Amino acid sequence: MNAQKANNTIDKVRQLQRKLYLSAKANSKRRYHALYDKVYRTDILMEAWKRVKSNGGVGGIDRITIMDIESYGVEKFLVEIQKELINGTYHPLPVRRCYIPKNDGKGSKRPLGIPVVKDRVVQMATKIVVEPVFEADFKDCSYGFRPKRNANQALKAINEEVNKGCLWVIDADIKEYFCSINHEKLMLLVKQRISDRRILKLISKWLKAGVMENGKIQESIIGSPQGGVISPLLSNIYLHYFDYLWGKKYSHLGRLIRYADDFVVICKGWENAKFSMRAIKEIMRKLELKLHPDKTRFIDLWNSKEGFDFLGFHHRWKKGKTKNWKKFWDLYQYPSQKAMKKMRQNIKQVFQSRATLLLDVKDLIEIINPKIVGMRNYYSLRFSYHELCKIDWYIKKKFTIWHNRKRQKSHRHCRIEKVCEIIYKQGLKRLAVAEC
Repeated sequence: MNAQKANNTIDKVRQLQRKLYLSAKANSKRRYHALYDKVYRTDILMEAWKRVKSNGGVGGIDRITIMDIESYGVEKFLVEIQKELINGTYHPLPVRRCYIPKNDGKGSKRPLGIPVVKDRVVQMATKIVVEPVFEADFKDCSYGFRPKRNANQALKAINEEVNKGCLWVIDADIKEYFCSINHEKLMLLVKQRISDRRILKLISKWLKAGVMENGKIQESIIGSPQGGVISPLLSNIYLHYFDYLWGKKYSHLGRLIRYADDFVVICKGWENAKFSMRAIKEIMRKLELKLHPDKTRFIDLWNSKEGFDFLGFHHRWKKGKTKNWKKFWDLYQYPSQKAMKKMRQNIKQVFQSRATLLLDVKDLIEIINPKIVGMRNYYSLRFSYHELCKIDWYIKKKFTIWHNRKRQKSHRHCRIEKVCEIIYKQGLKRLAVAEC
């Protein structure tokens, strides 16, 4: 596809999304009955393919990968999907179950469901069409997996609220959220905006597609597997009921800040925090969800010395000093211990490969630099400097070990200062903004 045709495709997709968003915003009670024909539009399917390709990932239960489809022919592949959607012969396959480690320090694993590439493309096409309709309804307290919303905005909202003097926090965790979503309740929430039976049928099929694990297919009666393209949108639709009720009935008690299934409520005073917890439990009961008893807690930031972790940051109310040595209180936000461990692991994985010994310094720096930039873009908040310096030091140590292993035969070992001089001259970037 040439550049001009690609630009025309994305322009048409954006125009459709803008039109759907504005019409949904203008009429909060409107239900959409004719969206299915837009899902199989050639431009929508092509845009869906591009997004699925950019996300990467392994194959589903059929083991067909992105590269396999490119060898087969992308346009031919999309035409076949289009025909199946038009003829009503499209049926999703079960997702492939795999497990990834949780960052809980206990060695626990989180289940992921990996759909086949074809199902990912159809899910993405459906998401492109229906997401603007629900975006018109979603509340400002929701920051996760939404266009033009991100974790840094949620962190900023926490900072603003705490610095207003709201020092009681409910740090909540929904127990096995994605595995607990009630299909019937979810479909009722989707139907508040979508009346197109074919779209509803598609979503229902994905929810009931099942999971393949160890060669056996398990039926899906409840839950939406993490890993599906449309799962984050469906999870936001489900918890939008929580956002809506909170805003309508309980916002006077405290400010809700939610990122997907992680949320905090920031309150002014113990009484408000206590009533907030009751309200949260009541809403969760209506959604047939439960708070994790060991991970949900009250934090009094004024008296607590521990603070709380949220979105990879530790939040703590502390006394600081200005440049003029004047004392002040502020919310310190810096990478949590779990985040620090994850960053070290991210760097360690690169150096663990013996293949790195065949690389020269410049090639290895080209592999490491994008990781450093990604971490710096997310973690560089006002009070993160000292924690990021620790990761910089870890990177220096790893480079020194690598450099000396590479020169083992010549017995020409270098001290860390000498290696630092080499790697920074060759363009290694720093996590901490200034030199440590």
